[in-house]
Amino acid sequence: MADPTRRVIAAPAGRLFPLPALAAVCLAACGPGYPAPPETARVPVVDTLHGVAFTDDYRWLEDQESAETRAWIAEQNAYAEQIVGEAPLRAELEGRLRELMDVPGAIFPRRAGEYEYFSFRKPGREVGAIYRRPAPPPPEDGRRGGPIDPEGEFEVVVDPLDLRPDGTTSVDIQDFSPDGRLMLYAIRDGGRDEREFRVRDLEGGEDLPDRLPTYLYGNISFDPEGDGFYYSRRSRETGARIRYHRLGTDREEDEELFGEGHGPERFVNFSLGGDGRWLVYTVQHGWARTDVYLHDLRSGATPTPLVVGAPARFSTRFVEDELFLLTNLDAPRNRLLAVDPESPDPDPAAWREVLPEADDLLTGYRLIDGQIYADYLHNVSSRIVRYDMDGTRTGEIPVPEHHVATLREWGEGRALLTLTSLLTPSHIVEIDLETMGIEPWLPSEVPFDGSEYEVRQVWYTSADGTEAPMYVAHRRGLEPGGSAPTLLYGYGGFNVNLLPRFDARAAVWMERGGVYAIATLRGGGEFGEEWHRDGMLENKPNVFADFIAAAEWLIDNGYTNPERLAIRGGSNGGLLVGSALTKRPDLFRAVFCGFPDLDMVRFYQFTHANNMPALLEYGNAAVAEEFEVLRTFSPYQNVRDGVDYPAVMLTQGDLDTRVPPLQARKMTARLQAASTSGLPVILDYDPRAGHAGGRTFSRNVRNTAMELAFLLQQLGVSEYEPGS
Repeated sequence: MADPTRRVIAAPAGRLFPLPALAAVCLAACGPGYPAPPETARVPVVDTLHGVAFTDDYRWLEDQESAETRAWIAEQNAYAEQIVGEAPLRAELEGRLRELMDVPGAIFPRRAGEYEYFSFRKPGREVGAIYRRPAPPPPEDGRRGGPIDPEGEFEVVVDPLDLRPDGTTSVDIQDFSPDGRLMLYAIRDGGRDEREFRVRDLEGGEDLPDRLPTYLYGNISFDPEGDGFYYSRRSRETGARIRYHRLGTDREEDEELFGEGHGPERFVNFSLGGDGRWLVYTVQHGWARTDVYLHDLRSGATPTPLVVGAPARFSTRFVEDELFLLTNLDAPRNRLLAVDPESPDPDPAAWREVLPEADDLLTGYRLIDGQIYADYLHNVSSRIVRYDMDGTRTGEIPVPEHHVATLREWGEGRALLTLTSLLTPSHIVEIDLETMGIEPWLPSEVPFDGSEYEVRQVWYTSADGTEAPMYVAHRRGLEPGGSAPTLLYGYGGFNVNLLPRFDARAAVWMERGGVYAIATLRGGGEFGEEWHRDGMLENKPNVFADFIAAAEWLIDNGYTNPERLAIRGGSNGGLLVGSALTKRPDLFRAVFCGFPDLDMVRFYQFTHANNMPALLEYGNAAVAEEFEVLRTFSPYQNVRDGVDYPAVMLTQGDLDTRVPPLQARKMTARLQAASTSGLPVILDYDPRAGHAGGRTFSRNVRNTAMELAFLLQQLGVSEYEPGS
């Protein structure tokens, strides 16, 4: 596609930098008690897109490695620390968060050969590692045994601290060879999406020469004989390809099996089934369509399409001799179908319906003891219903109201149920699947007493009359008086279900007397595909309208007021709060905006990032009709000079290869220059962080404490104490 942008750079000739020598300007009116932000150069660049001119004063900040940008980042980090300061509140928050977060979780091992393998972070360590222990004998009663003690002594298989001592590299188990002798594992450097794959000889304790270099990959798995492995490798230029690597051969000889013709805006992955006979390829076109192909490896035939072009998603899994398809085809709240791969009828109407569409959203399923346990969302809360394989309903797992529940097999006739809620840290109970009797299995060690708090689900009305739910939690007995410090959280996109899980951040907020709210927004998947599509592409503005309506509900119903209301969001949620603050700066006192998408007009040009599929969710400004929608909500282009903007804290990192970090840098500079409220706009920037992590445990605690300290200070929960 030809680039429809015409660019004019309006800047003086000669050397523009270094920054400190440039007179250009803090235009922000910095109020009493807050120091002015660092000066940021204005070097105007004028773009004309579809006949509309845009001036970008901070295009130079897109050059991440320039000396000027690095100096600017250092100054912004120092300014952020100066604004938040080292007040007692921050130290208290950090100490409390460490108590809540440095607790062991459940360990579910994978058996390979004579050992059980697992990866987790031991309490007190900065990063997780891969461990193993000799596999215990099977229990006589058929159960798999009790939980593994995380404080136990285990053999270290791979420790990322040996790869990088600062703790910003992570490792993950990917797969084991059928004989348990080899392990595929991933290495992630910092927070980037790209990974490296290695093969560990578990008997000798050394890596084989076979490895995949750092790149964008999908899934990876050994073949049934353990002679090699299949993998999905995705290029930002040409798209994803499925390949096969035979151990002991040169990687350049890897056979390409599928993917030709599918570009970088699509995800291409695979799964194995039928004892290794079948490869199932899925081509994901954004978050609203999936194509499915079958490849019979035994026959040597080329892949054949099963379903291509249908406006629906498909999630695949082999169950004995059938291919199960979880899909929203002709069923916005999803249903489960089965196909015979030996003679797949291309007409979906001929496929066997295992579970029909129900009133609640079907999100997944698992097979235990020859029965189907289906996961549903009922008004954003979990239900688990049991069926025979023919779809006959036979029971339901008891799940408390407003909880998130996950079931896993745990021996014959037994299962483990993990439960969590806004007020309940994750804990696990064991269920007798015949009687539905429940016994404790792994209580939570998180030191938080949820009985002191209450949560309820309310319904608010958006601008177009759509009703949506919102969870509201606070200390028990709180009487709405219009002034409670309130933190509103949302996401609204990519078919993501935002569920009421326990969050240490929310717990600390409520302990400080605050109200914590989670708004369900269109664009997510909580009520099915119609709900998702009502918040994507041309309907994306509905998401911001929903969020603003949720904030207004909290004010109108006496919980808070604009001076005591904060909002937070990350990634797509960063776009959410960025758009909300530019549309309604009068509605909020403080904003946390993490790892955000903010320049949606130029988003399609950021091809160096792993973001091309997102164009199918957001829209592509190179297309005139989609540009007209994007320009209405793109936060960076909608910042206006002379507006009283809220206090804003943005976070980002150099190694975010999914959401280009240049957006947070430019937005920080733009808001600092434009706002006349006197409230601070700060950027906390980590050179090792990215969308996929890259932070040690201590850094995570520090970041969360800094975020909460900033928001609480701005809402007046603690007296502002600026740093020196």
